[in-house]
Amino acid sequence: MKKGILILTALLLTVALTACGGKSGGKDGVKSISIMTPYLSSVTTNEMVESLKKQAADKGWKTNVVDTKGDMGQLASRMEDVISSKTNAIVLVSTDPNQLKSQIQRAKEKNIPVFGSDSGYIDGMVMNATSDNKEMSKLISEHLFKTIGDQGKLVILTHRPHPGVLARTVQLDELLKDKPNISKVTEQQVEVPGPIENARKQMESLLLSNKAEGSITAVWAGWDEAAIGAAQAIEAAGRKDIIVTGIDGNSQAVEMIKKGSPLVATVKQNFTGMTEIVVKQIELVFDGKPAEGTELYAPASLITKDNA
Repeated sequence: MKKGILILTALLLTVALTACGGKSGGKDGVKSISIMTPYLSSVTTNEMVESLKKQAADKGWKTNVVDTKGDMGQLASRMEDVISSKTNAIVLVSTDPNQLKSQIQRAKEKNIPVFGSDSGYIDGMVMNATSDNKEMSKLISEHLFKTIGDQGKLVILTHRPHPGVLARTVQLDELLKDKPNISKVTEQQVEVPGPIENARKQMESLLLSNKAEGSITAVWAGWDEAAIGAAQAIEAAGRKDIIVTGIDGNSQAVEMIKKGSPLVATVKQNFTGMTEIVVKQIELVFDGKPAEGTELYAPASLITKDNA
């Protein structure tokens, strides 16, 4: 009789412990997701963060958003903090994971999966969802080349610390090798936070030092906010001979294209689509299943005045 009671008690205890842990895990049985970025002030980054928060809430997960306002060193420190807090998953948004290698490995050792949304992918992470940055660069660059008749003088505004913008800029470099009649006036890095204002100021200076008609034919910007700032400066200066292209398809850029500003084209990224991919992969991992891939793409499309 005693033996039977002991066995029954042990079984009940096992069931109770399993119920407390289970698939949900975390404090109070609720999963916690740490969303981390140095670029929350960016329109598109903020869009992804808000989408992740909403989808997580729909799943019953708690979220903690960490923004370090452009400071990558601080982001590494804060990632150490969330690892120590035993978060259930980390999502890096618009972040170069190469600058967080040791933190990503530490998270892996602690069985905390790390995901990326419009970031890069390195060993130790589960996956990253983004657009095919090389294809987007090819799409917008070839449109720009065609618009200027494969000849002219090009200003490049970029931000190489961002893995997506870096990939786009490297692809542009490759494409320019086959365009001998397009010369590079300058390549400048636009600082973040404040990319619109910073790009506008940089373009104002470039216009002052390149006053002659034809001294600048076009501005290739690695993302829309830099393109918006450059277009604002060109329009304010009354320069009708310079066009601008961007990438992202944010609402302000699309409105400027519609109105016939110097900004003539962009590539629309599906940022909500990226976050939906990430959330799906998080759920698979929480259910003990493998992710569907390490680098997953959301589709993108060219936007011009014809279809804006």
